[in-house]
Amino acid sequence: MAEQTALADIRDDDRGGRPDAAVVRDALGVGIAVGLSGFAFGVTSAGSGLTVWQTCALSLLVFTGASQFALVGALAAGGNPLTAAAGAFFLGVRNAFYGLRLSQLLALPRAVRPFAAQWVIDETTAVSLAQRDRRGARIGFAVTGLSLYVLWNLTTLLGALGAEAIGDTDAWGLDAAGPAVFLALLAPMLKSTTERAAAALAVLLGLGLLPVLPGGVPVLVAALAAPLALWAEGRRQGRARGEAEEERR
Repeated sequence: MAEQTALADIRDDDRGGRPDAAVVRDALGVGIAVGLSGFAFGVTSAGSGLTVWQTCALSLLVFTGASQFALVGALAAGGNPLTAAAGAFFLGVRNAFYGLRLSQLLALPRAVRPFAAQWVIDETTAVSLAQRDRRGARIGFAVTGLSLYVLWNLTTLLGALGAEAIGDTDAWGLDAAGPAVFLALLAPMLKSTTERAAAALAVLLGLGLLPVLPGGVPVLVAALAAPLALWAEGRRQGRARGEAEEERR
């Protein structure tokens, strides 16, 4: 009910938001800061055995950093391509839920939605939801999406070309670039206790199973951390409600 009221407020009043220049400044800041990490993806992807054109195609067509890093990371570890693709797919599913929320918030024309869907990622969602009116949300989404898409693909190309020039990326320690960027993107999103618990459990499952399972499979198993953490949180809340009801009696 509260969410419906908030949506109604956004729909009916587009005059109480921040100045356009402030929204553009913040959106560009996010787009540039994250877009530069495309260089790390280009280096990591080329180091895992993909060609420059395959690497660039991933950024152009997939355009979701965590899924891209997961894919090339699994391939670099010797994982089966299907298993690696499955792990990347599960990470990318979250964008579908972002799309459900943004479709109500942005209310874009139907002809524009298929093109806007390519830009529905963590960063554009965060910037859009941070705005107080629909106009600001649309500007934030467009500026973040455009700047990030252009810069991410440009730095992906430069990274892939640079990886070919420097030769063995493992000798430079660049194989750690992908996981480092992924953690940098993920860490600010872990705000609640349940989210932190799910992340910690995923790390334990992934690292614990890494020596005994084929490459890419530990990532899929680690995905079970989310439903397990939610189940445990549901049981905890259920017990708390039960205790509260007994106290009232």
